[in-house]
Amino acid sequence: MIRALHFVFKVGDRFRTAEFYRKVLGMRFLRHEEFTEGCAAACNGPYQGRWSKSMVGYGPEDEHFVLELTYNYGIGRYAAGNDFAGIVVSATRADLDRALQSGWPTVIPEGASDVVVVQSPDGHRFELTMASQYSIGDSSKAGQSRVAAVRLASSNLDATVTYWRDLLGFCLLERDAAKATLQPGAGQCRLEFFQLPGANPTVERAKAYGRVAFSCPADALPGIQAASERAGQKVLTPLLSLDTPGKATVQVVILADPDGHEICFVGDEAFRQLSQVDPKADSLLDEAMAGDKSAEWFAKRGGKADA
Repeated sequence: MIRALHFVFKVGDRFRTAEFYRKVLGMRFLRHEEFTEGCAAACNGPYQGRWSKSMVGYGPEDEHFVLELTYNYGIGRYAAGNDFAGIVVSATRADLDRALQSGWPTVIPEGASDVVVVQSPDGHRFELTMASQYSIGDSSKAGQSRVAAVRLASSNLDATVTYWRDLLGFCLLERDAAKATLQPGAGQCRLEFFQLPGANPTVERAKAYGRVAFSCPADALPGIQAASERAGQKVLTPLLSLDTPGKATVQVVILADPDGHEICFVGDEAFRQLSQVDPKADSLLDEAMAGDKSAEWFAKRGGKADA
């Protein structure tokens, strides 16, 4: 069984980013890890220096689709492409009101009473909605928001559907000329692909590109890699073991779909050990930010170097 895990963002100003996720979206940090050198599977992008990973969401990773925020020391901005279209949050009324009352710039689409749109400091779009089609189980009744969908661009929806449905085995929930919605299984976070306009559109990932992660039984990873190779699709990182100091070692395979969207498959058994909530996550992040002093740099220099 494939389980939707998280989407990876590269972030610049960690202070403003933490404020956004905590005070605007109402998420909490679940774990924070610091690394002295780049990830062997390019989790932090093509950078070899010091970096950090912060997992943030509305609940434990065993039960929720969450977000992974990677921070490369010394880089404050990343050029954005047209590949990422947004995150949809199935929100409670309390979290909608929180965003509206946060003082952060918000947009309410015309004619919508239960939708709020906000952008993170790095320009990532979030749509908080109470629309019934995005509800996951009875989460709204339980008073808990959830990440319900990731929106991505497609240069060719036919090729996108063939890859995700026929090769990876995802369920196609809906499809028309402009949009295709897929899901690894019932009750999980969806992927919404939107057709780019024009005769020969191209998905431009630039430097800010992200990655979507899923888990599966570890013994299924070689088969996923082999199937991708047989189909002539890209395998960015063949089966590899990744260490996290003091935590479980996980096995991963990194793929890319026809538009270059990166896909991480990780062995579920070890990942469940790795992804347990760390009660010290907030303090570890706050300590790292204080030691980094990046806020002072932003104030004095107007931002750090671009990637």
